[in-house]
Amino acid sequence: MNKKKKICYWSILSGLLLVIPLQAQQDSLQNKPGPSLRFSGQLSGWGQYSPDISTQVWLGGRYIPQANFGIPIKDSKLIDFEASANIFGDVDINSFNDFSPEGNIKPYRAWARYSSTRAEVRLGLQKINFGSAQMFRPLMWFDSMDPRDPLQLTDGVWGGLFRYYFPNNTTFWLWSLYGNVNRKGWEILPSSNSFPEIGGRTQIPIPNGEGALSYHFRKADASLYEFKEIAENRFGLDVRLDVTVGLWLETSWTYLNHNIGEFTNQQMMTLGTDYTFGIGNGLNTTFEQFFYSYSEKGIDPDNALNFSGLSLSYPLTMFDNFSAMVYYDWKNRHLYNFLHWQRQLNHLTFYLIGYWNPRQYAIPSQMGASDRFAGKGLQFMVVWHH
Repeated sequence: MNKKKKICYWSILSGLLLVIPLQAQQDSLQNKPGPSLRFSGQLSGWGQYSPDISTQVWLGGRYIPQANFGIPIKDSKLIDFEASANIFGDVDINSFNDFSPEGNIKPYRAWARYSSTRAEVRLGLQKINFGSAQMFRPLMWFDSMDPRDPLQLTDGVWGGLFRYYFPNNTTFWLWSLYGNVNRKGWEILPSSNSFPEIGGRTQIPIPNGEGALSYHFRKADASLYEFKEIAENRFGLDVRLDVTVGLWLETSWTYLNHNIGEFTNQQMMTLGTDYTFGIGNGLNTTFEQFFYSYSEKGIDPDNALNFSGLSLSYPLTMFDNFSAMVYYDWKNRHLYNFLHWQRQLNHLTFYLIGYWNPRQYAIPSQMGASDRFAGKGLQFMVVWHH
């Protein structure tokens, strides 16, 4: 973790810790609700079998302990904290005498927040995401959530986030990030620490839905090229309409101010719709069409991908849900197939996932973490929440 980042954010959190007890003492004198402390956690274990790739068996586990602390203050205001860790370990098994264990412990969330009925300020390690798309997300700027992951896990980013909610349901976002050395979302180049990343977003209500404009600026680390760093601008537009069916458009354009060849521009667009059919317990259907291109100038058909995605979800009983997800790669003419069964029993949830994909994985933004889902396979997962 970057040393300057640690000093910056932990200094802010330490300062808040000095102020909070004084405010809490004043509120207690006014008979306000007292502080609250809550501990929770998510423990998961899984096994996976993939006969089409070199490592055929994985066994693993993860524990995410979480603590939340809140102090109500006057006029419906609140100061609260969240801290959690990601404790992870798994083993790749090639044979009885050939296996490779690995593990890691890292912070998952660590933030402090001040909120009122109209505004909130959050500082620290947090999740920042937005947009309407579900399977192919052009506005996946700061997270890496996989639509196939039933737990929807993603690393957070270090930074500050301000949101203001206007009476007419308009929402204004403003953020600043610093010290995030790993690539986020769709990023091709990592971020430089010479200047904080800054950006904002405005969501406004429109007839039958809402629309939003987003912008983000950062300096990218271009040490692999002839430049030390390159300024990068991102522009986003998304619209969501709820008419007879749900409709959405989500787009993103990323531009570097120096030419580094085909990665100078990134363009993405998703068109989507969803509807729940009155069949049995209700069949929810989602369809998305995704376009992705990277090029030196404009849109280059030779460096473009088109994906169609269809997601189906059906509740079999009050405790069981079945879902399926199919992607089609129009350029390579490949099908990606995922089947997913879930059973909920009190604090325990069971997942069984089957997949049949090409051996050469080519879904954009999922290339780094998708090797285990190449070819055919099964994964069984048990999750305990407390």
